[in-house]
Amino acid sequence: MKKLPKFIEMLRQLIAIPSISSTDKKFDISNKKMIDLLSEWFESVGFSIEIQVVSEEHKKFNMIAYKGNKKGGLLLSGHTDTVSFNEKFWKFNPFKLTEKNHNLYGLGVVDMKIFFVIILSILSKINLKKIKHPLYILATSDEETTMFGIKHFVKNKKFFPKYAIIGEPTSLNIIRGHKGYFSAIIQVFGKSAHSSNPAKGINAIEIMQKIIDLLKILRENLTNKYKNINFNVPYPTINIGKIHGGDSTNKVCDFCELHIDIRPTPNISIDNIYYELNSMFSINKKILKYTKIKELYPCIPSYECKKDNFLVKKVESLIQKPSSFVNYCTEASFLQKCCPVIVLGPGSIEQAHKADEFISINDTCKGINFFKKIIKYFCL
Repeated sequence: MKKLPKFIEMLRQLIAIPSISSTDKKFDISNKKMIDLLSEWFESVGFSIEIQVVSEEHKKFNMIAYKGNKKGGLLLSGHTDTVSFNEKFWKFNPFKLTEKNHNLYGLGVVDMKIFFVIILSILSKINLKKIKHPLYILATSDEETTMFGIKHFVKNKKFFPKYAIIGEPTSLNIIRGHKGYFSAIIQVFGKSAHSSNPAKGINAIEIMQKIIDLLKILRENLTNKYKNINFNVPYPTINIGKIHGGDSTNKVCDFCELHIDIRPTPNISIDNIYYELNSMFSINKKILKYTKIKELYPCIPSYECKKDNFLVKKVESLIQKPSSFVNYCTEASFLQKCCPVIVLGPGSIEQAHKADEFISINDTCKGINFFKKIIKYFCL
């Protein structure tokens, strides 16, 4: 069995492995190399390994490293994939770990390859015979796109942790809730005619204009109906993000398409969103007969772990920080089906998905100290 490399060498090797997930097949890359390397390292510190095939076609995998039986204990979870990048905006090589000005630079360094290295570093110094409660490390695929990895884990669950922590970059703040994600394509099918006599046609753009007015009313209704003071934007939001219609000025437009984005708070479900949209159209039947709605991207439910949950209270006590809410989404939306879950990790989300992504060495050291306390309390 190979010896575990030193901290910086582990991080260097992970950064050197491209693990981009993208809805564009030109950029999408298998995460198998990273899964194999993580499996080797966790096995070297005494953990059992199980590999889940998420997609044989796209060569995507999950890894579960575990110590103890498969029930109870603590699950630490992270994703192996990164976003794509544009090299011309990077000062540093995205696949070469660079240390400068007390920061570590590289694609995926903060989101979230550093997390696995922190956990491995801690485990390498623990006497595993002292583990009293199971400890699991989950490494998923496709978090940056479809979240198929975490969905696969939840659907085919063979492990039953009592609590879970997702190590996304939160500046080591405890996150116990976030908004969800709903996106849709609204299509209007009109009737073409020559612009010299528009009455002979049905203008899809004009119908879409009425739909946009209805969406503005729906936005106001959601704001009033589903207020949630835990968020700095304390209500569900609707964004009218993209529109296209028509191909000529001398022709009545017969097709128009609109893309919308809705971010629901935890007090409104995805089913409620569908209900609100359908209600909006059902009372406007003249519009409905020209309209089709379909999903743009897979929905992500909102997430909340109650403030009085033992996991929240204990971690607040261990690291002496209060819990809070954020507007972005994580795999907690799906992992919450298994057990109570919080999101807590080193580095800032402000550095994720950007050129010259980095994490400070100071944040890394704090992350090691925090997770030492957490693992000691829940598993030793």
